[in-house]
Amino acid sequence: MQKEAFCAPTVYNPVRYVQGIKTTGGTIVWLSGQVAQDKDGRVVYKGDFAGQARQALANLQAMVEAAGGTIQDIVKVTTYLTDLRQREELARIRAEFFPDGKLPASTLIGVAGLADPDMLVEIKAVAVIPEQ
Repeated sequence: MQKEAFCAPTVYNPVRYVQGIKTTGGTIVWLSGQVAQDKDGRVVYKGDFAGQARQALANLQAMVEAAGGTIQDIVKVTTYLTDLRQREELARIRAEFFPDGKLPASTLIGVAGLADPDMLVEIKAVAVIPEQ
């Protein structure tokens, strides 16, 4: 699969995220929003934003790997935060999972709450997994 970040010349091209990703030669995988739950469905890291963000990203990584890909195959994420003041910390934590700086296209949305009142962040994604 080929993956290339792009931005129209008339659109703001930010440093912390990419505006678009073009892909060729792969299978599209749609991943439901991942939260800070363990495999038994228990919310973990209650009250700890960093712990919850890492768990949500780890769950997302596990899901894309279960589909036969890697986290680098993710081309789009949508993140829901219950507190938008956490966005800078989220950017630092996301860099741990995308260390080469090749970020997926992304959208960040502030919400009043998630499915469980102890959840602070939810991240859904689209991946394009290379054809074998």
